Formats: sequence, structure tokens, C-alpha cells
Amino acid sequence: MEPTLLQTEVDPQVIADGVNLLWVLVATFLIFFMHAGFAMLEAGQVRSKNVANQLTKNLLTWSVGVAVFFLIGAAISSVVGGDGFSLTLAAESPNEWVGWLFGAVFAMTAATIVSGAVAGRAKLRAYVGYTFVLAAVIYPVVAGMGWGTAGPLTADGMLGDVIGVGFHDFAGGMIVHGMGGIAGLTAAWVLGPRMDRYNDDGSANVIPGHSLTFAVLGTLILAFGWYGFNVGTAATVFEVTESGELALASFATVGRVALTTTLAMACGAIGAGLVAWLKTGKVDTLYVANGLLAGLVGITAIPDTTAWWGAFVVGGIAGAQLPIVFEFVEDYLKIDDVCAVFPVHGSAGIIGTLLFPFVAAPGVVDSIGTAFAAQLAGVAVITVWTIVATAIVFGAFKAVGQARVSEEHERDGLDVSEHGVDTYPEFGKPDVATDGGSTDEIIRADGGEPNDGEIKMVTAIVRPDRLGAIKQSLAEAGAPSLTVTNVSGRGSQPAKKGQWRGEEYTVDLHQKVKIECVVADIPAQEVVDAIREGAETGEPGDGKIFVMPVEGATQIRTGKTGPDAV
Repeated sequence: MEPTLLQTEVDPQVIADGVNLLWVLVATFLIFFMHAGFAMLEAGQVRSKNVANQLTKNLLTWSVGVAVFFLIGAAISSVVGGDGFSLTLAAESPNEWVGWLFGAVFAMTAATIVSGAVAGRAKLRAYVGYTFVLAAVIYPVVAGMGWGTAGPLTADGMLGDVIGVGFHDFAGGMIVHGMGGIAGLTAAWVLGPRMDRYNDDGSANVIPGHSLTFAVLGTLILAFGWYGFNVGTAATVFEVTESGELALASFATVGRVALTTTLAMACGAIGAGLVAWLKTGKVDTLYVANGLLAGLVGITAIPDTTAWWGAFVVGGIAGAQLPIVFEFVEDYLKIDDVCAVFPVHGSAGIIGTLLFPFVAAPGVVDSIGTAFAAQLAGVAVITVWTIVATAIVFGAFKAVGQARVSEEHERDGLDVSEHGVDTYPEFGKPDVATDGGSTDEIIRADGGEPNDGEIKMVTAIVRPDRLGAIKQSLAEAGAPSLTVTNVSGRGSQPAKKGQWRGEEYTVDLHQKVKIECVVADIPAQEVVDAIREGAETGEPGDGKIFVMPVEGATQIRTGKTGPDAV
């Protein structure tokens, strides 16, 4: 047989190296895209007045964290892992930075988890300061102990040397997610709960997030990126054998990683939904979404070794524990974990890591007891280090009064107080031109002087979704000037029961829009008719319209008074 062109002209090692580098970069980009999922998930679980703050934290987590990890963190990780001090910027080959970048996206995932726990009350400077320390020291120490270098491309950390048996964490179930969840819980404990989160008797108040849609879409984006997290950690596609032939390396068993990741994800959602249903009689949407992520976290440490049935077990348990652990954190520990980062990332990561020897495929584990002891020791070391380091950093900020925003700023919302922006500045659409045309062309229905020469205030409480139609109707009636306020209230519209992460609360104050329109040369009844035309749906809760006399009016710019001012 004559040699093929590939055998004679192409070095198999070049092919192996090129494909492996390409695969690692693709997986890295998938993991980076998870930040879009984190941003949406966390933004959806906070109140509308804190959305921009949460998004800013996500942006700065990546921006500050990845720079610090490049300059400091990767070197610290190398030292802790026993490879000596080596600055990333001094790499001998440019392609060495591919491995660094793969480790960096793992580090930034751990960092961004914390932002969800401290949402709504942490000062931006405190959070960014903590992100700096986490990327420089806290996470690199954990990664070095567990993996030996800046990321999961190798698995020879010092934990195995200390314990005597290798600590197994394939893609960061404990090193990344467990660590991030524990750090978030610790930071939330140091900061204290949000205002009005707990009553004087210790009972908890539900504070729903502003967008379940954002939360679910963020969950699905995270799940998509997670394939980069788990499957991507099977980083070597090809290897060159001693005979010089190409062969599959980690990809020889990559199907197991993909399968167990998928099954655990599915069972996490099922487990959380089932427990929520047993607790409340309803399948809570947010618990299902969070449970899907908990299932992913649970399997992340062990997808390469777990039997197919083990993925069902790990995912189901990780999802089922979520409502139980969240309730424990909320009601017994009194810690305000806004985005449930500990039950999703912390406890789920711990459970999955500890289940390693019990769900392993045949032939993987020689001694269940020994392997469990190694996993337990690794979890304990990472937990203690993370709690102590996080408490010191946030405790230091708290001691100098820089950890938490003021009560006034918390009431106003962090979007305005920390960033000077309003995430949702528009009350409704479509936007309508406000000039309204010349009032001289309007034919008066009363045939004489409108409102008997008086000034009238027309006030309407209406559904928010009808605002656009009302603005259009008022402009067509020649009364474009109006003031709009977001309000809440109750009337004939019946109260409803709402749920947020499995907890029921009464919705008896419905979200409404208050429209105020002061008129002099336009009959008040025409304004009333225009508002009613735009607001009516025929269902209870359409609102009410009130007409009141105005004793006087003054235009600030000109000093005009009475009807001329209007």
C-alpha cells in the first residue's frame, strides 16, 4: 500500500495540536457567552430599580477580573499548584495563552456568581474590590489546590498530595461553582438582608424580581454555554501515538460527558419542580429554572466518570435540594441570598462532588470509602478557605462603611444612586408627538367657553398596558399635555395570589398608571371621553377617571396665571 498524502506530507502532531487548540478556543467562547446568561438571569431576579446595577456588576466582573487574573491570579494558582511562580505575560509561546484564557473564563464564572447573592444593597466599589481579590488570590488558591494550574486542562493539584488520594473535580463543580456559591452566601451574610426583607418577628417578606422572562432566558443561555464548560473540559481531541498515528484522546469518552451533562440538567429541573409542587401545590417556574442549573452544577465535577443512571441521581438530588436549602437559608439562617446562588451553585456543587464514588461507572473507583474521604476533605478545605477569605474582604469594607449603600440609596434603587440611570425610562409606547396641533381648529362640543372658563384637572388610574392608546387618543382630542406616574392600588379588581421561588404572597395592590391632565381651553368631558376610549378593555380593573376643579395655575417661565397659564 502506498502512503497517503496525509501520511507523507503532514505531521500528525501539527494536526493534533491545531485541532486541540481550536476546540479549547471554541469551548472558551461558549463559556464566555455564559456571562450573557448570568446577566439576564440575575437582572430578572432583582427589582427593576436595580437592573442596571446588576448588569454593570456583570460587565465589570469580566473586565476587572480577567485583567487581574492575567497579571496576578494565574501566577498565584501556579505557585499553589506546585509549578512555581510564572507570570502569564512571560509565556514562551503565544499558544500558551490559550490555556490561560480557558482557565480565565472558569475564574470569571466563579466571580460573577457572587454578584447575584449581594444584589440590591452592595456598593459597587465593594463588589469590584472583592472581584479584584477573588481573581488575584481567592479563586487561584482554590484552582491551584484542586487542579494545579490556572484551569482544568490539568488535574494535579496539591489536594491530592495532601490527602494521599486524588480529589476529583473534572470541570469545576466544587472548584468553580461550589466556591462561588459559598462565597456568595458568606458575602450576603456579612452585608445583611435587604431592607424590608424580614419583619420584626423574623418572618420573611417575599421581594419578587422584576422579570421572570429574563430569568428563564438567562437560564437557557447558561445551559447552552454549559456544554463548553463540561464537554469543553475534554480538551484534547487528538493525540499522537508512539507509532505516529492520530488517535482520540479525551474525546474517546466525550460522549459520556455530553450525556451525563444533559441528563443531570433535565433531572435538576424535574427534581426542583416536583419538590416545589409537593410543598406548594404548584410547579414554580423559577424553581424549575434554578433547578435546571442546580442539576448542571451537580454533575459538573463528575461528568467524565458518572454512569448514565448516576446522572439521573445527581441531577435529581441537586434539583430536589434546591427549595429545601433555599428555605433553610432564608428562614433559619436569615441570609438574604437574592438569586439563590448557594442552593444553585454552593450546595449543589458540594453534593455532586461528594456523590462521585457512589455514582461512578464500573471500574472507575477502587474504594468507595477512600474516594469519598478524598472528596470530603477537598470540599472541606475549599469551603473553609472561601468563607474565611470572603468574610475578611467584605468585613473590611463593612468596617470602614463602604460595603453597603445607604438606606436612602437602597430605597431609590441602585440604578439611580450608583449609576445615575433609569433602566426603564419610558412609561409606554407608541410615543406620541406632544404639540397636539393648533387648538384654534378644534370645534367645541359645548358651543361656548370650555369648562365655563374654569381650569379642570382630569385624573385617571388605568392599566399600564393601555397608556400608549390613551396618549394617542388624547393627542387626537387636542389634549397632548399630561403627567404620568407609576402607582399601585386596589379597587374592584380582585386580589390574586402570586409566587416567587415557591413562596406565596398576596397581590392586592395592582400596578397602575396615574394620568393627570389639566385643561382650560379643552372641555374636560372630551378629555374624559378620550381617556375612556383608550383605556377600556371591558374587564374589572380598567380604572377610574376623576374631574376636579383647579383654583389657580401659574406658568413658571412667563408668570402667566389662570387659564392662560394652562
